[in-house]
Amino acid sequence: MEIKLLNLSHTYEGLTKNDLVGAIKDINLTISDKDEFVAVCGKTGSGKSTMIQHMNGLLLPSSGSIDILGSILTPKKRKNPKLTPIRKRVGFVFQFPEYQLFEETVLKDIMFAPKNFGQSEEAAKAAAYEVCKMLGINESLLKKSPFNLSGGQMRKVAIAGILSYNPDILILDEPTRGLDPEGAKEIMEIFYRIHKNMHKTIILISHDMNVVYKYATRIVALKDGSLLYDGSKEELFKSGRYKEFDLEKPHVLSAIDYINKEMGYDLSYNNYDLDDLIKSLKEVA
Repeated sequence: MEIKLLNLSHTYEGLTKNDLVGAIKDINLTISDKDEFVAVCGKTGSGKSTMIQHMNGLLLPSSGSIDILGSILTPKKRKNPKLTPIRKRVGFVFQFPEYQLFEETVLKDIMFAPKNFGQSEEAAKAAAYEVCKMLGINESLLKKSPFNLSGGQMRKVAIAGILSYNPDILILDEPTRGLDPEGAKEIMEIFYRIHKNMHKTIILISHDMNVVYKYATRIVALKDGSLLYDGSKEELFKSGRYKEFDLEKPHVLSAIDYINKEMGYDLSYNNYDLDDLIKSLKEVA
């Protein structure tokens, strides 16, 4: 199964109904539902968020179509789309997901989605306890109000609420925004373990190229609403095409360039963070 965009376009109304603003145009893209970690990149206004919001039916096509794990959405289905099966299989982690917390206790908040998708009280509770264990949420917090937790704990609870119904694909919209480096690493390591151990596909939007380069295996880059790059992260930065999309070079690659130039080494771009680089330096020293 897969998510498949076929000549997908989306326009927004401007100041008048006749004033249409193009957000994305003629995008063709296929993403498998297993074992992919795809980063969607581009500067603000390039169409990233518009594109991924089609992937679980938050937006519907203006033209073209999208096949989401067998459910096909077209402009003709805008009046009566069947979105519940899609949203059950494609989980969406918004920026600052903790803003979506609303229940009186942590446990009830985590249980809400699976119950909403038809699970029994017992099954939803079991799922909640399972994801809490996965995310390191202490059981002592489950009876507390989510609004009495720290910011990092609130974000974990919000993520647990999405993982509790076990979607096939996770879409992450700037999941590390607002977190300190330690908190950002902890959150991304959680998603990476889910990707590796459960073979789930992760679709990530991030402006942080250090995060993208460490975790993603494939980069999709947009500019002015068009998809202009779909390939490996190594090639994007090695070729210099990242500049076309106003992306910053990851710190580890800038360090590699400097070391290779100043010390005459030939370190490859297959070092994805500073820990990898230190290991490579020890090997050649």
